[in-house]
Amino acid sequence: MAPPTPPILNGHSETVIAQTCQTYNLTPSEFAQLRDRAVAAKATSYSPYSKFRVGAVLLSTGKVNAITGERTTASESTYTPGANVENASYPVTTCAERVAFGRAITEGHRGFKAVAVATDISPPASPCGMCRQFIREFCELSMPILMFDKDENFSVLRLEDLLPLSFGPDQMGIEGAA
Repeated sequence: MAPPTPPILNGHSETVIAQTCQTYNLTPSEFAQLRDRAVAAKATSYSPYSKFRVGAVLLSTGKVNAITGERTTASESTYTPGANVENASYPVTTCAERVAFGRAITEGHRGFKAVAVATDISPPASPCGMCRQFIREFCELSMPILMFDKDENFSVLRLEDLLPLSFGPDQMGIEGAA
């Protein structure tokens, strides 16, 4: 039996956006930046084979010092974009979410608060299984993933809903990796 499909929410309703922000501990400004930056990232997609453009953006609130390993809380939120990059050899293709996380992690960002993904289809597309596992490596299970469709309507689920019974750093004895 397939899991229930999350509702598609009106991305142009201030009331719906305010309720979403309250539920997922986001400000309206953070929500708007996540939406706008994910849509903008989609324009940088390299997808000549499938023509399936995906943009992603991460919202982080901290960094790790590369020398000391010390975590700090950023005074301002940081948004890191990514877009899918295809290859003629399809298995070499890299999804937008993994591009964004690879960039963020190598720039020292930690403490991810939300992920947003935008596509040109409706209903909104969710991250693929490989991306869900990749996200799990760096994020708390309670983190929201906002998925925007071609009309900027959206669905939102927590990582634990997209990846139930997940396997992560804590199973390997690494506490606080997220």
